[in-house]
Amino acid sequence: MFFRVGNAWRSVAYLAWLVLSCVALSCGGPSSPTPVSSDSGESTKGSVSKGTVGVSLLTTTNPFFNVIADNIKSELVKEGYDVEVVSGEFDVARQKNQVKDFIVAGHAAIVLCPCDSRGIGPAIQEATAAGIPVFTADIACLAPGAEVVSHIATDNLGGGKQAAEAMIEAVGSAGGKVVILDFKAAESCILRVQGFKEVIDKHNSENPSSAITIVSELPGDGQKDKSYKAAEDALQAHPDLAGIFAINDPSALGARAALEKANKADQVKIVGFDGQPDGMQAIDEGKIFADPIQHPDQIGKRVAASIVSYFRGEEVPKEQLIPTGLYRGKSAP
Repeated sequence: MFFRVGNAWRSVAYLAWLVLSCVALSCGGPSSPTPVSSDSGESTKGSVSKGTVGVSLLTTTNPFFNVIADNIKSELVKEGYDVEVVSGEFDVARQKNQVKDFIVAGHAAIVLCPCDSRGIGPAIQEATAAGIPVFTADIACLAPGAEVVSHIATDNLGGGKQAAEAMIEAVGSAGGKVVILDFKAAESCILRVQGFKEVIDKHNSENPSSAITIVSELPGDGQKDKSYKAAEDALQAHPDLAGIFAINDPSALGARAALEKANKADQVKIVGFDGQPDGMQAIDEGKIFADPIQHPDQIGKRVAASIVSYFRGEEVPKEQLIPTGLYRGKSAP
């Protein structure tokens, strides 16, 4: 009786030893963590992700920002990172919540194209406090006390100056009244307007007989529909309008639609900004006079390279600006 019970206990002990041995063998070496995945891109460099980079765009309705995101994603995936791309769609409250989600998820880094250059400040501060590095692309943060590792963008001030030079050429010696369709919440667009005004002011002081008068700045907010309405208002207030400077291609295309509806497409010259396919096509067709060209692919690649350099412990420039070129059409010299 006691012998049989003892055998039973010895059998149980033996089985327990086998189980523990198997566990020890399976756990004896370092385990490989499960790669972090995302809806937007998964790492390909090795089987283990270096972490996820969260990207929040201004909007996905403008192809410019999609190109930035696509290049960030493709470059970072090569380096072993995963990428999650979302969009604020011009709503800074929504974008701030997206940043909170990135923080809760423990993302390695955050890239922002801010919906509001000042309003995004608290979210950047929160990410920084959580130890997550933040980078901005195209649109900088202007909020006091909100620091980013690096800002990568177009030289928007220089591009605005090129836009003014194009407008001076477009209206010619007659000069005339010009309206600006702006986007005051975005630092990039503020700089474009600043550069535009600087060159126009200089032109007017040197050429008073062909002066260009900026009669109004209206909120197109970088959106086609809003810019269409703003251009309609401008034409009603200034029937003798000579030109419109639109801070991006969607704004320029909205303005063009308003001109066509008012039968003033030949009277009013449009200078846009971006050089995206639809904008360049409009220039080729004579619907827009010219565009300072941005390079969103280069912005995206530089953002990705800056993130990689940062995590390698290398120095990353605080600001990286990419010059614009002026597109006048396929047949232009």
